[in-house]
Amino acid sequence: MSLKFDDKGLITAVVQHAQTKEVLTVAYMNEESYNKTLETGETWFYSRSRQELWHKGATSGNTQKVVAMRSDCDEDALVVEVLPAGPACHTGAESCFYNVIQEKPAETGSLDILETLKRVIDTRAAEMPEGAYTTYLFNEGVDKICKKVGEEATESVIAAKNRDAEELKWEVADLIYHLLVLLKEQKVDLYDVLGVLEKRHDSHE
Repeated sequence: MSLKFDDKGLITAVVQHAQTKEVLTVAYMNEESYNKTLETGETWFYSRSRQELWHKGATSGNTQKVVAMRSDCDEDALVVEVLPAGPACHTGAESCFYNVIQEKPAETGSLDILETLKRVIDTRAAEMPEGAYTTYLFNEGVDKICKKVGEEATESVIAAKNRDAEELKWEVADLIYHLLVLLKEQKVDLYDVLGVLEKRHDSHE
């Protein structure tokens, strides 16, 4: 592969969260910062304003561990998938892309909701706000959570046996939520579960 740097010796690098797939920032690399990124496994960029290399997180500690890098079909742009150690934006935001210009409701759901729901459950576990159902489940403990998982699984099976697609959607949604609560209670990360699925998939290809 031969990357095509522009007349200033730069190539655009779109930095994406490896797990959530959220675009974190857009930066630039020259050949030296590109090579340093490959060598160190963390992102290095070239600052057009300061005209110098910079190691993301060298000062703030918000480094980005590189999981994968891909070029586009023309080999003049990169997507860099990372696991960030902190916010990507200098403002403290997780992503630089937080200014909403236009946003229309999706006609169907997105897998992004799993990440959103995971964050809410993580927050509930940390703050335990009074009156929240998730707080109630954590207070009741693993037996109550397991009971709810079993109930929702059974109700999902009944809805499926009844060929009730609408009911099945609601019951599976409840099941997924309670499974996420169970994972949190057991200190098992959702992404570790997804990693198991990926390994199984790779072994059967």
